[in-house]
Amino acid sequence: MSGNNNVLLDSNIVIEVFAGNKDIADKISGLKGNLVISSIVIGELYVGIYRVANKAKHLKMLDDFLNLCIILDADKSTAKLYGEMVSILYKKGKPIPTNDIWIAAIAKQHNLTLISKDKHFAEINGLAIKSW
Repeated sequence: MSGNNNVLLDSNIVIEVFAGNKDIADKISGLKGNLVISSIVIGELYVGIYRVANKAKHLKMLDDFLNLCIILDADKSTAKLYGEMVSILYKKGKPIPTNDIWIAAIAKQHNLTLISKDKHFAEINGLAIKSW
């Protein structure tokens, strides 16, 4: 991924922006290059949108935000990393949510730093993480 800012945004970071967290919005604005998000994160965001009252407003916010992003999908290489990560986490006795492992696999596959508020990502060996 040349020309990007080398970060992948987790759903909780995007949610903070949508909730009006100025500090996180400013950090995102300060990033150089393109915003990068995974299709897994988009799915998590849609789950949240379909659970709130004002769906139209939130769908518009998400569509506007996604127009600013590069979207990465899972592929065969991602699936291999996912399988390795799940196996290691189970051996360690430290399973984490399935979607988060997919997100981590995408970040690792593309050599991106994952920006998240979730501490459990620290259980994944070799994953570059930044907590906002």
